[in-house]
Order: sequence, then C-alpha cells, then structure tokens
Amino acid sequence: MSQTSAAGPNLDGMVLVEGLTFLMGSDAHYPEEKPAHRVAVDSFHIDETTVTNEQFRRFVEETDYLTVAERPVDPANYPGVPPEKLVPSSLVFTPPQRPVDLRDFRNWWSYLAGANWRQPEGPGSSIEGRGEHPVVHVAFEDATAYADWCGKSLPTEAQWELAARGGLEGKAFAWGDTFMPNGQLMAKVWQGNFPWKNLFPAGLEWTAPVRSFPANGYGLHEMTGNVWEWTLDWYSPRHLNGPKTTASDSAASGSAGSSPCCVPFNPRGGPEEQSYDPAVPQVRIPRKVIKGGSFLCAENYCMRYRPAARFPEAVDSATSHLGFRCVVNLPVSPSKA
Repeated sequence: MSQTSAAGPNLDGMVLVEGLTFLMGSDAHYPEEKPAHRVAVDSFHIDETTVTNEQFRRFVEETDYLTVAERPVDPANYPGVPPEKLVPSSLVFTPPQRPVDLRDFRNWWSYLAGANWRQPEGPGSSIEGRGEHPVVHVAFEDATAYADWCGKSLPTEAQWELAARGGLEGKAFAWGDTFMPNGQLMAKVWQGNFPWKNLFPAGLEWTAPVRSFPANGYGLHEMTGNVWEWTLDWYSPRHLNGPKTTASDSAASGSAGSSPCCVPFNPRGGPEEQSYDPAVPQVRIPRKVIKGGSFLCAENYCMRYRPAARFPEAVDSATSHLGFRCVVNLPVSPSKA
C-alpha cells in the first residue's frame, strides 16, 4: 500500500522545521563550502531519521522496485571500461591493513559485484537484524523513487543544512563548536587513523541504528555522521547564491553573485551542465550535492561531519555509506510566491 492518501503524505516520524533566514556555508573549512551567506527557507517537514532498511524493504515489496546497483549496466555510459566489469555492483569500503596514501581513494574502495542494499558489504552479507540501520547502496534515482512513493521529495541543500543546524547559528557542528562535549561522541564517525585503524569494536565499525546518537535542536537524529545523504541540488564547486565579493571569486564560482542586500529565498544549486566532473570529461554523469558525512569521515581525512560540509556524488553512484531522508514541502505563502 502506498504511503500517501487523499489527505496527503503521512507525516508520522517527521519534524516541522519553521522557515527562517540563516547563515549557510562556511568560510573556515573546505573551499566548496564558501562563501558563508544568508539564505531564507520556507517551512517544511523532514524525516526525523534517515530512511531505514525496514522502510525501504516495504517500498520494494510493494512496488517490485529494482535499485540501480541491482540492474544490468549500460556500456554506453562507461566508455573504456572492460565488459567483464560492467555487472550489477556497488562501491564497498574495503579497509586496508596498514597506512596508505590518502590521495588515492582506490586504496579503500572497491566495486563489488553483488553488493546492494540487501547485501551492504557484498555477497554473503545481509541486513538481517539491521532493519533500523539506514538503507545504503541507493543511487539518486532510487532515493527519488522511494520519495515519490511516499508522496514526499528529497530536500534541497539549503533545507537540509537548515535542518541539520537545529537552530544553532554558524556553529561548526550540529550540536555546537566542540566536537566531543564533555567527552561524549555525538555522531557515528571514524574513530582512529583512517582508513586502516578503526577503534570501534568488531561488528560496530559500519552503520549504527537510527536514533543511536542525541538529536539536534530540532529533534532530528544523525544529521551528520552515519551515512551521507542525497539532496536535490546539482553540485557546483562553490555556493552560487552567496554575495559577490571580487571578480575573481565570481569567475571561480561561475556565478555573477547576488547583492548583499538581497537574501536568496529557497535557493537551489547551479545548473546540471556545471555539475560534471572535470577530472573525467569522457564520463558525462551529472553530480548532486550530498551532505552530512558518514561513519567513514575522520579527523585525519574528510572532516565533513558538519552541517556546512558538502560533496559531489554522481547520480548513478551507490555506496556503502550513502543514504537519504525525505521532506514534505508546505505551500509557499502568496506573498513569497
């Protein structure tokens, strides 16, 4: 049975985030988070947690949906890739046994045939006993299909970041400026020397069940850490809705910028054409913004377990550390339409 009715989508398990103007982005961390700028976002409901394996299972059972990682691969989308590698597969974290060069992600990522949301670590693994863990190995198309089934949508980057901040203005983390207040770990992130030394006990190295860590000020759990989350926005290397500063800054962002007097309302990312990865021009797979970091984010590598952090992800990608949550948008008031 679909999760919608004549009365609209089911709002159980969702939190109302009141619309307001807030400071988005950061000038203190990674370049793609710049410039910090004020934006206005209208009110919306957002899932209290990421979508779980059990929730996704119900969707698949009702619709017979097949995820991108479970489908045959079209060779036309991957020129130069040997045919024997073009099989249903997904990216799985494969930790090395010793320190490795952090400049090459291939040292800890592998495409595993048969890896998908049902077998998150590859063939032989399963989600048995992990119904309350976030679903992973979902490509952008999979996440939007689930959202459509629910009568919901994915959040924009601005919606996601407003929700993640939980009412805290300009703080580094979703809970404040101190990573471990009073020694308490506030998010499921890597403990130890990434990617080879993980201090979590055996069996606890991967995702944690939802609601394992304290909620933020809006009552939302694991907005940072555990798994990255899809957003609707196309990726650009800098925020395009920030105030114009210098000609060189505007040229670098690909945007003419906006006047500091004018706060963007319900901003969206840049155009799809600017989202392609310039490092692989032969592969024309557009990229969306993902947010929140994951259980693989570490202080010594990818310190992106922060509301302002953002990263590009190809829409066909499915990985063992990427999930999503949904939103329900409220009608825009006539004065703002």
